[in-house]
Amino acid sequence: MDAPLAPRPLAKVERFFQLSLLGMLYSGFFAVASSGFVSWPIQAVIIAAFVLRAATIAGWVTIDLSPRTVSILTLVCILFYPLDYLYLTGALPIATLHLMFLLAVLKLITASTERDYIYLKTIAALELLVAAVLPAGFGFFAYLILFLFFTIATFASGEVLRAANLTNAPVRAGVRFFGRRLAVLSFVLSAGILTLTAGMFFVLPRTARAAISRFAPGRYHLPGFTNEITLGEFGEIKQSNRPVMHVKTYGGEPLAGVRWRGAALTQFDGARWFAPSGQEIPLRVERGIVILGRSPRARPGRTVAYRVQLDEIAADTLFFAGTPETINIDLRELHVSRGGAFHVPRLPNGIAYSVYGFIEDEGAIPTKAPAPLAEALRREALRLPYLDPRIPELAREMTAGTASDEERARRIEQQLKRNYRYTLQLPSEPVAEPLANFLFVRKKGHCEYFASAMAVMLRTLGIPSRVVTGFQSGLFNPITGSQVVRASDAHSWVEAWIPASGWTTFDPTPSDPGAASSAVATRLSMYFDAADQFWQDWVLSYDMQRQYSLAARMQESGRSMHLPSVPLTAAWSETMAALSGGRARILIAIFAAGLLVLLLWPTLKALLHRRARVLRAQRGEGQASDATMLYQRMLAALERRGIRKPGWQTPSEFARAIQPPEMSILVEDLTSAYNEFRFGGRPDAAPRMIRLLGHLESLPR
Repeated sequence: MDAPLAPRPLAKVERFFQLSLLGMLYSGFFAVASSGFVSWPIQAVIIAAFVLRAATIAGWVTIDLSPRTVSILTLVCILFYPLDYLYLTGALPIATLHLMFLLAVLKLITASTERDYIYLKTIAALELLVAAVLPAGFGFFAYLILFLFFTIATFASGEVLRAANLTNAPVRAGVRFFGRRLAVLSFVLSAGILTLTAGMFFVLPRTARAAISRFAPGRYHLPGFTNEITLGEFGEIKQSNRPVMHVKTYGGEPLAGVRWRGAALTQFDGARWFAPSGQEIPLRVERGIVILGRSPRARPGRTVAYRVQLDEIAADTLFFAGTPETINIDLRELHVSRGGAFHVPRLPNGIAYSVYGFIEDEGAIPTKAPAPLAEALRREALRLPYLDPRIPELAREMTAGTASDEERARRIEQQLKRNYRYTLQLPSEPVAEPLANFLFVRKKGHCEYFASAMAVMLRTLGIPSRVVTGFQSGLFNPITGSQVVRASDAHSWVEAWIPASGWTTFDPTPSDPGAASSAVATRLSMYFDAADQFWQDWVLSYDMQRQYSLAARMQESGRSMHLPSVPLTAAWSETMAALSGGRARILIAIFAAGLLVLLLWPTLKALLHRRARVLRAQRGEGQASDATMLYQRMLAALERRGIRKPGWQTPSEFARAIQPPEMSILVEDLTSAYNEFRFGGRPDAAPRMIRLLGHLESLPR
């Protein structure tokens, strides 16, 4: 069994060590939690464990769990893992995260030995690595700084405790203000590391993300924006406030009141909507541009040009305001469905694309009739599974007295908005017929329930319809000039085929009564989003082009302030071109080799100097100071075997006290040669001392 980590005289040092380790785990956990991939119940359990551990360190409570209890709790966590995956999260990566955190909590509460603390340090490092792989925002940078500070404090105080626990180790009695002094030292070291890395960051573009993506190329993506959505999924998505899109128009104006159209789903099996497989058409991207041509314009509207930065958690579906006519994207191929949804391969770093398109005025009167709907599309948009007989009857009741398809659609839209309530609360347990349960039992739900109910009722009346998933317009941030679209803006609505105007948009979902927020909270969210967007643009997406842009801005600022400018000449441009071209690997390898030599040079220099002194002593030409070097080498060899010389013993007393006797004799001979060399002025004793050292170092441990 492992012994406790520190004796009582160093209680202050031990308390500082444990609090620093708790800080490591705290910052690593919240770096992961800030990405939105840890459920609230698990977060509550972990925060409670942090508080309990802090109270234990402070001495307010005592926890003494038997090994049997710990084993039972560990087994419960492991058995919870498949249940979490199958019935709670439905996502293996998130369930694995939950398991890791629960096991860490169990170890955190019971940790008392050095082995336990090593385990917790490993868990903290894994937390930060997971946070780096997950989609990261500006909060990750703040937790990274905290993690760096607590890591330095943990390892520094841990070394103090380790040295204090060695047998016969001399220990300083003065631990007054120890925590304050070590905290200041940790802060200074953290600031120095951040300052040095910030300077290197300007020179080197960010490549760590690409390296990590080779080990973890797949990311967790939002459901509902591919070719399938199950009723209830949007309720989970909308509970997150994470930004998923930043949009800038080329004119700088906000895009208020638009919908960001994603997937168009036509088939319904009673619980989920999906698009038919194998019906997507590949679109070849020529020189970064896809020209779709002028879109059909049944109603008046406006043309708009904008650029979308799409976050990685929804990176397999492109979103558009209105109908795109030209797409500029750095990919080789896109795929478009018959419903007009655009899909791309899943990319780990998100997608940026520019669009020129047309946004119809949905409230305007159509100016021209569309071409008839193809018969295959009509059959597909009218197909229904088995339905509760009450649903067609309800559709007929809602549309009684109407004369046209558009009037029927508007009546159902209004009735759903008026008679049903909006809520993000999910049903307490799965039901066999979720649509009938929504219409006749709960009478409340979120957007995909309303959209599904309307689309199904329209089909029972012979009106082709489909469910569209995407986002509402979002909020314009005047600080960055971007339209910010969050996961909470996720939305679904209905497109119905009206003979006089073609596919027409209907939105039967009532407004969310809890969506209003205070002006102060909204303003603060703008600043946080601006910081997060800066992080995304200048850290996660930092490349050669942004490096050159940053250098140009610095030079321009220097000129305006009449400061000596850094020469941004053709030489710099050639260097940037070389780094972005075929010579990148060679230049990076040369830079890395030079940096490695620079970092290792003090150590190499010391090794070479010591080797020269040993060779000089072997020839009998050594100096008295060389004897001290050789004696210290002997002490190091003994320490590796668990034998440490106390400071109060003379070399001769130490040699006689060593066990076993055969090693004591060898050390006595070495000490005698040392005394002759160091104090007797006999350099010829050095070769004998070196031979004895070689024999000592070759002995088995």
